[in-house]
Amino acid sequence: MPDAPAPLALADLRREIDRLDEAMHRLLMERGEIIERLIKAKGTQESGSAFRPGREIDIMRRLAARHGGLLPLDTVESIWRVIIATFTYVQAPYSVHADVSGGDGPMRDSARFHFGYTVPYMPHPSAEAVIEAVAGSRGDLGVFRLDQGASAGAWWRGLVGEGRPKVIARLPFIERPGHPAGTPVFCISKPLADAAVRDVVLYAGRFERWRDDAREALLALDGEIVASAGVQGTLSALLAVGGAHPRERVEAVLTEAGVGPGALHEVGGHAERFQVG
Repeated sequence: MPDAPAPLALADLRREIDRLDEAMHRLLMERGEIIERLIKAKGTQESGSAFRPGREIDIMRRLAARHGGLLPLDTVESIWRVIIATFTYVQAPYSVHADVSGGDGPMRDSARFHFGYTVPYMPHPSAEAVIEAVAGSRGDLGVFRLDQGASAGAWWRGLVGEGRPKVIARLPFIERPGHPAGTPVFCISKPLADAAVRDVVLYAGRFERWRDDAREALLALDGEIVASAGVQGTLSALLAVGGAHPRERVEAVLTEAGVGPGALHEVGGHAERFQVG
């Protein structure tokens, strides 16, 4: 008869799990020690100055590329998001302001998935309120849905101007069917310098008229209309354009299509979309 599994084998496996659990905990504490040294070396105690979307995106993409095995990617991504966001908070405390005009549930899910429970969550009744909360803070973040709808108005105009908050990321970083926090949202902060990501650049434009040719022209610039709303007899639009195309080129293409804007104002940017599954 075949040998029965020895109880000792199960005990050995459980000891291995305990060993790995302890090793992961020690590595997290070691990461905390390095963050302490980083704070001293770079002086990042000032609120908001530790957020680096480009580095976070790179980490998340490498994680998705190498992941395999029994553990779902959803779980791994959420663990890493909590680690990254919490250690960022430890370096420079911040809050996340969320527009809940379209429902609190999806925004809370997105904020908690991407920033964890240590970072304070602050709900607001509109995108405009989120923008003003971030503008009045020392270094907070704001999140709101891409699909605001026409009733929300031209909220992106609140991002226009030097020193105003700007879009710095599009969440989730890793897009896939059935994502537990899959509602597409923009993340804004006060302007970042060396940490900005410009794979996709966002522009606020105002047009006296609009033609279908302009939509086709945007496609040639790897672009699209993210949102639009009427403002005093004109059309205000939020445009997303490939970062390889300078603003002068965008203005020229739109003018050639017959909808030349009076001015295009850059209101942020984000990484190109990264999809798996």
